Amino acid sequence: MTSKTDEALGYEQARDELIEVVRRLEAGGTTLEESLALWERGEELAKVCRTWLEGARKRLDAALAEEEGAEGSG
Repeated sequence: MTSKTDEALGYEQARDELIEVVRRLEAGGTTLEESLALWERGEELAKVCRTWLEGARKRLDAALAEEEGAEGSG
């Protein structure tokens, strides 16, 4: 579940933090508890990014449909 703070994150902010989480996980050297916390944070950030991308896809699809409608009626 994402927090209100996560919902306020922009796509780029969430993506950059997700990259950092992945980098830290790949580097190793963290305890199991720290790794689990990083993994959970990564899942939250991935959800934020996915929500932004789905919204962008819907806007793009709507714009393309509108353009096709305009071309078809002319």
